[in-house]
Amino acid sequence: MTVTASVPMPTLPPFLFQSVRRIEVGAGCAARLAEVAAEFRPGDDRRPTALLVTDAFLRRSGLLTPALAGLEAAGWDVRIYDGVTPDPSEAVVLAATELARGADLVIGFGGGSSMDTAKVAAVLGCPDPALPQPLTLAQLYGVESVRAQRLPLIQVPTTAGTGSEVTRISIVTTGESTKAGIVNRALLADHVLLDATLTLGLPPAVTAATGIDAMVHAIEAYTSVHRKNPLSDLLAREALARLGGALMAAVERGSDAAAREQMLIGAMLAGMAFENAPVAAVHALAYPLGGVYHLPHGLSNALVLPQVLRFNRVAAEALYAELAAVLLPAAGVALPDGAAARCDALLTWLDGLCARTGLPARLRDCDIPRDALPELARQAMGQQRLLQNNPRPVGEADALAIYEAAW
Repeated sequence: MTVTASVPMPTLPPFLFQSVRRIEVGAGCAARLAEVAAEFRPGDDRRPTALLVTDAFLRRSGLLTPALAGLEAAGWDVRIYDGVTPDPSEAVVLAATELARGADLVIGFGGGSSMDTAKVAAVLGCPDPALPQPLTLAQLYGVESVRAQRLPLIQVPTTAGTGSEVTRISIVTTGESTKAGIVNRALLADHVLLDATLTLGLPPAVTAATGIDAMVHAIEAYTSVHRKNPLSDLLAREALARLGGALMAAVERGSDAAAREQMLIGAMLAGMAFENAPVAAVHALAYPLGGVYHLPHGLSNALVLPQVLRFNRVAAEALYAELAAVLLPAAGVALPDGAAARCDALLTWLDGLCARTGLPARLRDCDIPRDALPELARQAMGQQRLLQNNPRPVGEADALAIYEAAW
């Protein structure tokens, strides 16, 4: 009998994995909102109150109608805050918070901005008898800056991109061109409803931008130097396989229900990945583009993604090759042999992604002047919370070179 010596396994550093309590996936499951909400109904005999946080377009669209009818038939008083705007401001968050006070349940229904707003409103609107004064928005900024409680929270995404439904992260616009992040375990939802029928017919540009945003979440989680772990890696790879296989079908055939569901699941898995292994330089360089020029977040990510990966290649080629082995076959692209060739193929595929999906491919295509790039680089340096996760250190000169290459 031949005995083969086992190969010693590397010792893993300790890690923490966390996510939402419950995720439900299924066509039409948003109609079950009232049934899900019943778990959070108060125990007394009074009529319960729910706050639904959304945007004006969704309220006009009719997508909310079945969920609202179910809640009202089940005896809920429903307050609706439909003032959410892209990249929600502090004023938007605080207006939603006022309506959350006295509510028994908060529901985020919409894209990432609506879900981010709902998270913060659920915290700031929650009475905490242990605190002499209610928490303020300023106290929440940062990573686990305070211990917080929240009202029960249900999230219902209507786009496949941000993954906000499964993260403890909210991004708030704090000035004309500045944003701040809140990372707090209190923001993790109680229940998530993933209903792909809510995403049918999304415009191609929105589908593409949000889908690429989800891909960036998976790629950056897989290469993050902080908190990367076997579970986040597993989720990132699975997310990319689904997103790579479904993105073009969802962009080209907006009513393709199967592709839409794959995109929604892929975005959720990518959200779970970067919730536990945080994003890095792509997001850090994207934020100034959104803050100053008000580009959609997914488009901002898409514009700098290939150039950031080229910059990182010296430190992350092996990891990019591993992701190429997952993403490229799913997208119908032949996989070459060898890490260098696979990394080349991944970068080539990503280079053409904007053009294939109909998005602008260069910063200049978005009316960003070249002389603005130094100021963008300076602002990107303010995103140290994200830059510290990058596989290669990024200085201001590096950021400027990346913007130049993307211009």
